Amino acid sequence: MNDIMGLLTMCRRAGRLCLGMDMTKDACNSKEARAVLVASDISEKTLKEVKYVCMKNDVILLALDEDMDGVGYRLGKRAGVMAVCDKGFAKKAAELLREIANDTEIM
Repeated sequence: MNDIMGLLTMCRRAGRLCLGMDMTKDACNSKEARAVLVASDISEKTLKEVKYVCMKNDVILLALDEDMDGVGYRLGKRAGVMAVCDKGFAKKAAELLREIANDTEIM
């Protein structure tokens, strides 16, 4: 899990990570988001809404093994939903998450 959180930290420093539901939805709707990641402890309602937005905009949806507090500790802002807005970062995140567990993609 350290690899994926390190990648997300670099992505945030590069300004290519949107944290929070509203920013993630905006990034998906504007076709800027390349992947959406969700924390392990988001609510069912939030997950349903994220799935809909990702399916509507053809964005890959991935699950983290980290909870919102862990994301907040690592990234400096507590968030359960985040969008990666860079093709390279998104590709690497998908590879890392597939290495950790099979079928981490929720959709």
